[in-house]
Amino acid sequence: MESSATLPLSQLPFVYPATPRSNKAYPFWPCKRRSSQPTRLHCNKMFVPGFGEASPEAKAAKNLHNFFTYIAVKIVAAQLESYNREAYDELIEFLGRHSLNDGDKFCAAMFRESSGHKNLALRIMEVRSAYCKSDFEWDNLKRLALKMVTESNTKLMTEYVLETSHVESEK
Repeated sequence: MESSATLPLSQLPFVYPATPRSNKAYPFWPCKRRSSQPTRLHCNKMFVPGFGEASPEAKAAKNLHNFFTYIAVKIVAAQLESYNREAYDELIEFLGRHSLNDGDKFCAAMFRESSGHKNLALRIMEVRSAYCKSDFEWDNLKRLALKMVTESNTKLMTEYVLETSHVESEK
């Protein structure tokens, strides 16, 4: 049996900001007010405070974007190592001087370095796009993330219960 509870904001602990007067100030606010019950919110999704301009999914997508650049650099480096040692050495030397934390800044710096580096940047961007579109296993990512969260939560709760209940674990 499914049930849902809606509490007035006055009964919640002071964790969330007051309900916004309009969605203009909080474009990410997923809740809708009912005019007949102004103190109750009816939400389909959790409100995640502190993300302001972007959703958690947008932040994750940005991190994945940079990660795909890292993967592309690894793939291109491995390819170059076997058939173009000079380009491989240039890429490794460039990596020593430039951070891969921001994939777009890395590629932009490569474009401006030299014509040889420009070709490397184009190859990295091509591989990054192809990997994202065809090779990255999106379903596997979701499955692994859910598994990790579930296992981690279970482990932490078990450790806490054992710690607080003074029960010796049998081994």
